[in-house]
Amino acid sequence: MVDEPLYPIAVLIDELKNDDIQLRLNSIRRLSTIARALGEERTRKELIPFLSENNDDDDEVLLAMAEELGVFIPYVGGIEFAHVLLPPLETLCTVEETCVRDKAVESLCRIGSQMRETDLVDSFVPLVKRLAGGEWFTARVSACGLFHIAYPSASETLKAELRSVFGQLCQDDMPMVRRAAATNLGKFAATMEPAHLKTDIMQIFEDLTQDDQDSVRLLAVEGCAALGKLLEPQDCVAHILPVIVNFSQDKSWRVRYMVANQLYELCEAVGPEPTKTDLVPSYVRLLRDNEAEVRIAAAGKVTKFSRILSPELAIQHILPCVKELSSDSSQHVRSALASVIMGMAPVLGKEATIEQLLPIFLSLLKDEFPDVRLNIISKLDQVNQVIGIDLLSQSLLPAIVELAEDRHWRVRLAIIEYIPLLASQLGVGFFDDKLGALCMQWLQDKVYSIRDAAANNLKRLAEEFGPDWAMQHIVPQVLDMIKNPHYLYRMTVLRAISLLAPVMGSEITCSKLLPVVVTASKDRVPNIKFNVAKVLQSLVPIVDQSI
Repeated sequence: MVDEPLYPIAVLIDELKNDDIQLRLNSIRRLSTIARALGEERTRKELIPFLSENNDDDDEVLLAMAEELGVFIPYVGGIEFAHVLLPPLETLCTVEETCVRDKAVESLCRIGSQMRETDLVDSFVPLVKRLAGGEWFTARVSACGLFHIAYPSASETLKAELRSVFGQLCQDDMPMVRRAAATNLGKFAATMEPAHLKTDIMQIFEDLTQDDQDSVRLLAVEGCAALGKLLEPQDCVAHILPVIVNFSQDKSWRVRYMVANQLYELCEAVGPEPTKTDLVPSYVRLLRDNEAEVRIAAAGKVTKFSRILSPELAIQHILPCVKELSSDSSQHVRSALASVIMGMAPVLGKEATIEQLLPIFLSLLKDEFPDVRLNIISKLDQVNQVIGIDLLSQSLLPAIVELAEDRHWRVRLAIIEYIPLLASQLGVGFFDDKLGALCMQWLQDKVYSIRDAAANNLKRLAEEFGPDWAMQHIVPQVLDMIKNPHYLYRMTVLRAISLLAPVMGSEITCSKLLPVVVTASKDRVPNIKFNVAKVLQSLVPIVDQSI
C-alpha cells in the first residue's frame, strides 16, 4: 500500500501526463500542493525540469502553468533559488498563443522584481537577450516586456547593450515586435537615466512615430503621454508636441482616434501654455474629423479639455464645434457629447451657459435617439448649480414632462430616478403644480420596472417633503388605486404601501394603510393574497403590538 499522504500526490503527478485535458488542468492548478509534498529540493530538481520539458501542451494548460509559476518562489526555497523558475517560463514566452506569452511575461516580471541583483545579472539579463535574439518572432515580442525589470540592476556595459538591443527590436521586420516595443517603451524609459532618455529613447521614439504600420503608430501615441511625464517641460515641448500635432492629422483614423482618446493626458504632459497655442487647433480638427469614431472620442473629452482652457478660449474655439456636434449625423457622437456637455456649464459660467449651452441641451433633450436624451437627463444637476432653478424650470421642465411619457421605458425610468433630486431642488410648491400628477401616472405604467421605480419614488418623495405632505398628496391617490380592475396595478399599490409605511409612522399606517391591506386579503386573485401576506409581515414592526 502506498503511503497515504503521498498517494494523492502520485495521482496528481500522473495526471500531469494524462490525455484528458481536464485532468491535466486540474493537476496544474494544484502545482503548489504537489510542490509542498515534494519539498523544496525535489521541486527544484524534479518538478521544475519536468515542467520545462512539458511544453507541447494545450494552450489552456500552458496558461494555467504560466500563472502558477509566477507565485512559485516560496515552493523552490525562496528568493535565492528564484532563478530555477526562469527556464520553464522562458519556454512559455516562445509559444504561439498570445495570452500564454503575456501571462509568462507577467510572471517573469513578478519573479524578476523579487530576485537578488546578482541573480538578475547572471540569469535574468541573459534570458532577456536570448529572447530578444530569438529566431521566432514570439520570443522577441515577449522580450520587449522584460527590459524594464532587467535594466536597473545591470552594469553600465550591459545597460548600453540592453539599450541597443531594444533599439533593434523597435526596427524589427515584424510589425508585432515593433508593436510590443512601442507598448513597453514608456516602462523601459521610466527605468533609464535622464541623459540616455534624451538621446537613445527619443531616437527610438521618433522612429516608431514614423512607422509605416498604423498599429505601431497608434501605440506610440500612448508613449507620448508616458514620455512626456519623464521629460523636462522644455524637452517635452520640443520633442513630444510636434509629434502630437502630426498624429492629430495622421492619415489613419485609428491613430487620430487614439490622439482624441488620450488628449487630456497629452495636454497634462506638455503643460497649459503649449496646450492653448498648439493643441487647441488640433483638438478642433479632431472634433470636426470626417470619421465618426474620432468625433465620438473627441466629443467625450469636451468638458475635460475645456477645464484646461480659459472660459473665453472655450467659448471661442470649442463651443462652435459643440454646436455642430449636437446635430451630428451619428447618434453615437451626439450620445457621447450628451454624456459630458453638462460639465461645461460650470466652466463657461452663467451667461454663456444660458445663451449658448441651453439651446444645445434642449435640442439634445428632444433627440430621436433615447440614449442621447438619457445622458442629458442624468446630468441636469450640474446645470442647475450654474443657472439656478427658475430658469431651469422654465426652459427644461416642459422637455422633462414630455420625456416622462417617452415611448422608451428606459427613458421614463431615468426620469423617475431623477425626480426626487429635482423635487428637492424645485421645492414643494413647484413640484405639486408640475410633477405631482406624473408620479401617480407612473404607478399605472405598462412596464413593471417603471411601476416598481414609481413606488420607490413615492417613498423618497415622502422622505423629502415629510409625512404630512404625503398624507395630503400621495396616500389618498395611492389607496384609491386599490379598486383598479387589473390585478397587476393592485399589486403595485401593495408594494407602495409597504414602502410608505415606515416613512408615514405607526399612527397613519394603522388608521389608513392597514385597513386597505386587510381588505385586499379577500381579493379573488391568489397572487394578491400572497403579496398581502408579505406586506403584513413587513408592517409588523411598524404597527402597535395591540393590533
